[in-house]
Amino acid sequence: MSLVPHLRSELDAGDQQKVLEIFESMQVKAAAARDTATGPLWTAATIIPVVGPNLRAVTEVAVSADDVVSQAVGPLLDKYDFLSGESYLSAEGRFDLAPLREAAPSISAAENTARLSYERLQSLDLRAVVPQVADPIRSATKQLEVLSDVLGTASSAAQLLPSMLGADGPRNYLVLVQNSAETRATGGIPGALAVLTAADGKLTLEEQSSASALGTFRPAVPVELEQTALYTARLGTQMQNVNLTPDFPTAAATAKSMWEVRHGDQTLDGVLALDAVVLRNLIGATGPVDVTDPQTLNLIETTSLPNTLTEDNVVSTLLSDVYREIQDPAVQDAYFSSVAGQVFASFTEGNGDHAGLIRALSASAQEDRLYVWSSRSSEQSIIAATNLAGSVLGMAGDGASFGVYFNDGTGAKMDYYASRTAQLLQTCQADGYSRYTVRMTVTNNAPADAATSLPTYVTGRGVYGVKPGSIRTNYVYYGPAQAFAERATVNGQPVPIGSGKHGQRPVGTVTLELAPGETAELDVVFSHVVQDSDPKLKVTPGLEPIEKVILPAERASCR
Repeated sequence: MSLVPHLRSELDAGDQQKVLEIFESMQVKAAAARDTATGPLWTAATIIPVVGPNLRAVTEVAVSADDVVSQAVGPLLDKYDFLSGESYLSAEGRFDLAPLREAAPSISAAENTARLSYERLQSLDLRAVVPQVADPIRSATKQLEVLSDVLGTASSAAQLLPSMLGADGPRNYLVLVQNSAETRATGGIPGALAVLTAADGKLTLEEQSSASALGTFRPAVPVELEQTALYTARLGTQMQNVNLTPDFPTAAATAKSMWEVRHGDQTLDGVLALDAVVLRNLIGATGPVDVTDPQTLNLIETTSLPNTLTEDNVVSTLLSDVYREIQDPAVQDAYFSSVAGQVFASFTEGNGDHAGLIRALSASAQEDRLYVWSSRSSEQSIIAATNLAGSVLGMAGDGASFGVYFNDGTGAKMDYYASRTAQLLQTCQADGYSRYTVRMTVTNNAPADAATSLPTYVTGRGVYGVKPGSIRTNYVYYGPAQAFAERATVNGQPVPIGSGKHGQRPVGTVTLELAPGETAELDVVFSHVVQDSDPKLKVTPGLEPIEKVILPAERASCR
């Protein structure tokens, strides 16, 4: 355990020789611990009352440590050059797919070892174990869970990327750039669109368009009835509404159908979605991006919009400033699409720090800002087990899983001024089951004179019955399978709650409207929660880091 921080430090520093020296020391110590803890004297002592459970627990830890060092860390370090992030992306932005395929078995083996070791420690009954042993085991178990998740994503990427990056023939992907100023369940309204072509590891941004350019679909694109009942037929009538559902595979399949209806000669192999924060993360790795598109340059000559996009200005430029400077919605969409395209093109051309690019994408995926869907079932089955899937069913909805997803009801771009926190509060029922309150605290940070000081396109002009400057949002709450959405309150007062089901998960919807400066506490209570695993909470990503939005859960012991 004491060597792990040193290993991480030397990995970050890129000193391969020191990394290998530390690893060899870890190997020796882990093997010695395993030999001792599985030896005859130790094994005999495990039957002694009181002492025995502690020794058995240590045996499991020693075995897990040795497995992880020899079967996970070792194989990964054999691929050190590749995994350092510098050897698989050329200066021209072409991914070298051969080493990626070569590394896949090592990453898969490491992931399998980490997962099995996590499950071994997770299954330990620590009630009879002294705190001096139990607490480090809990810490190690948590670290193995994180490691298993990270390696799971890496293993999936190694399996998927060669084919998805065009190793076996060109691929076309629709890119949805989500605008968080007008929130949708998966992030924001997909205003800007582009087609990304992958061929033999080279990514090229092709046609750019906008959701409004696709128009309205009559008849609507078919969407499964269960979700149509929850989110209305609007899911299939406009590209802007495909992600009213938080289930990204549904949104992506619908977006693919819409694009192909309007572009009959083009077949898509998948859909990607990202938001302005992902673009900011990419700029952090590529460096500032100059606006070079002639039409966009001509446009911003008459405005105060920047010629260079940086980490500091790209989010505010795309989600706020553009609406102040440009009045025509079609021109706004064109600007947003052009800027997003140039940032993404800088990434695909291989600019900047390659390892930083991978870290930027990884961080974006961890915050649910980056989604991927493949139209090929064999690939999608692998994606489904990762953070990139954006599914609310299957593995993502297992255990004590909760979610709160936001859909704009203002019909405008006021969510730029909203701040939110979310928290799980557990209490116990008389029957031994759990009851959870999912609490959202929401503030409208718009200026008091927002109705007159903000552009009418931002406030919505009251077209949908919302007073200019106010923010109306439909909050969609998901509970664990088999639970009940019991009631909802705003600032302690009961409010109506729409109810339904998505798969086996209960869904409750509450509408909240806040004037500038107002704050409200919105609670939805889920009862009869049968799962006793550590609860998980997901929310729609906005402008703030997820770790500041999702507060630590308050738990009770209900068994």
